[in-house]
Amino acid sequence: MTQEKISPLRARMIEDMQIKGLGESSQKAHIRAVRDLAEFLGRSPATATAEDLRAYQLHTADTNVTPSTYNVRLVGLRFFFEATCKRPEMKECLHFRTEPRKLPVVFSAEEVFEILRVAPGPGLKYRAALSISYGTGLRASEVCNLKVGDIDSDRMLIHVERGKGGKDRKVMLSPGLLELLRDYWREARPDGWLFPGKPRINPLSPRQLHRAFSAAKHLAGIKKPRSTLHSLRHSFATHLLEAGTDVRVIQVLLGHAKLSTTARYTHVATKTIRDTPSPFEALKQLNLRTRKRKRE
Repeated sequence: MTQEKISPLRARMIEDMQIKGLGESSQKAHIRAVRDLAEFLGRSPATATAEDLRAYQLHTADTNVTPSTYNVRLVGLRFFFEATCKRPEMKECLHFRTEPRKLPVVFSAEEVFEILRVAPGPGLKYRAALSISYGTGLRASEVCNLKVGDIDSDRMLIHVERGKGGKDRKVMLSPGLLELLRDYWREARPDGWLFPGKPRINPLSPRQLHRAFSAAKHLAGIKKPRSTLHSLRHSFATHLLEAGTDVRVIQVLLGHAKLSTTARYTHVATKTIRDTPSPFEALKQLNLRTRKRKRE
């Protein structure tokens, strides 16, 4: 099997990304973006002009890629021109697309219970992995990259190493989740990766976890549109918010860099919305006091 030859330009870009501390997934996305531009131009992307970038963006828009995919490519190209090519002025030629922000899809507690109950086997592996997704709010990649040593039963914490953005963080470990993980460990005896893949030297892949979730959702008879594995993370945040947890605590647990990202869960926390008293009630009390004074 021949190894792909890496050009000096790509090698330099990889070095630049390592210097910036970008995570593996971000590095791969940036490289794909630059490769896509190179294929469109038919020459080195370092030679691109402002008109080339304009033509590329029109071409990409015509291929019906989603706004999020389009923007991910532009983030990679902005990095390439600014950090690797030392042409920061080219960033002005790259224009992000806006899209309406859709509210996150959230499961009810009963729906989460059913999904976890019917999680496919064999054994407890996928039930334990999906339970971590809901019980801690971890992303699929973060669940798959957990190691046995990341479970701290003494302090009741889970250590997330190099999450999104390459940042470490701690999340809670509930007694019920710990009990399930211990049952899973006694059954599977994982060593190294908490959820090993095939071969066991590799971790379970996010794609495998997504497939397990889809199977569990189907078995549970849940047909919510746009619901995905990530909806367990959305449900974790929303249920915490509805239980009265401070949004800033939820921000830390989710690993969000900006509070505004976490704040969108306030729009789907229906219990919180329903239980919040309207200021109209104060008018009602004022009216009662006024009528009482008139009678006196």
